[in-house]
Amino acid sequence: MAATPAPPTAPPKPTWDPRKGDPPFPWLRPTIRIRLTLLYGGMFLIAGILLLSIIYLLAAQALNDGGSGQSFQVTGSNIDITSETCPQLNGATTNGQLNDMLKRCNTIQRQHALDDLLSRSLGALLGLAIIAFAFGYAMAGRVLSPLGRITRTARAVAGSDLSRRIELDGPDDELKELADTFDDMLERLQRAFTAQQRFVGNASHELRTPLAINRTLLEVHLSDPGAPVELQQLGRTLLSTNERSEQLVEGLLLLARSDNQIVERKPVDLAEVATQAIDQVHGEAEAKGVEIRGARRPAVVQGNGVLLERIALNLVQNAVRYNVPEEGWVEVTTDVEHGQAVLVVSNTGPVVPAYEIDNLFEPFRRLRTERTGSDKGVGLGLSIVRSVARAHGGHIYAQPREGGGLVMRVTLPI
Repeated sequence: MAATPAPPTAPPKPTWDPRKGDPPFPWLRPTIRIRLTLLYGGMFLIAGILLLSIIYLLAAQALNDGGSGQSFQVTGSNIDITSETCPQLNGATTNGQLNDMLKRCNTIQRQHALDDLLSRSLGALLGLAIIAFAFGYAMAGRVLSPLGRITRTARAVAGSDLSRRIELDGPDDELKELADTFDDMLERLQRAFTAQQRFVGNASHELRTPLAINRTLLEVHLSDPGAPVELQQLGRTLLSTNERSEQLVEGLLLLARSDNQIVERKPVDLAEVATQAIDQVHGEAEAKGVEIRGARRPAVVQGNGVLLERIALNLVQNAVRYNVPEEGWVEVTTDVEHGQAVLVVSNTGPVVPAYEIDNLFEPFRRLRTERTGSDKGVGLGLSIVRSVARAHGGHIYAQPREGGGLVMRVTLPI
């Protein structure tokens, strides 16, 4: 008879656990609480021993000095008693007077010894207090040095350097656990931002290429003089739609880059940036009859020239496009105020309610409408301006202008 095969056994469980196991004696872990307890307890114990020793020595010295101020001399049948603190002892004529004077003298000597002990103890206490504060300050700096390292790394990460790590050495205490957790978080953030930048780059290529091909085909078709009028009109409509799609893609990609990618910082003059933006909008302003004016003084900041020019260009374009039909103007000024570079763009235009100001900076939001529906833009101009300003550590403020229009004020650190 054939033997029945044994049922298959389950595979052995893996013995390796990626999670860090608990130590065998968790109460022996050198935590900061235990270390501070031992440190300050030891400091108090040492200070108490020192203070007790000093008081003992001072008391012994005071008692010794208190008894050295008087001496007894026997001359013949008379007893001559001299004392620096009790000179009246030599005036005693009877035994009772001598005993009374000795009692008063002992009282004076004890008071003198206590006063001397008190003054010296206060001096010793002051010296110990100075030493204790200095030692405590040094120890606190040593204990808190890992926190300073964590803070410096966090500040560097806030300035866009996601490659920084704390890599804290030392005992396995709460601070090291915090530093390791922070390093893990930075690692995940760096991977996320790298993937997002890669996605933005790929999306930029994948979205621009078909739009560029469509534009080329439409332009080639419109260049044919024998094409029917209906097809030419349709081609121009499609070309306008394609151009609008290209602007939307460029705006979205620029918004994503300015939100998540820290710019390379170089000296950039806002006056030059504003002048370049005005030159690009000059033709459109002349066609609409809008006058561009304003004094532009040098204001050098550290930033990316292309993105800063985009701030000025978007603001000036909006100021020209959303203006009054006749006798409109746009004022563009740059200056340095209170240690900050300032770009101000003011314009005439329709009256803007104050409660609508915040909505203007949201993507695809315009005055009294939520979606794009005109040929003036794609609704991302002010969103890009705010994003680029924040990436440079600055801010943008908008307020309605009396009589209509807006005053846009961009402040950037120098």
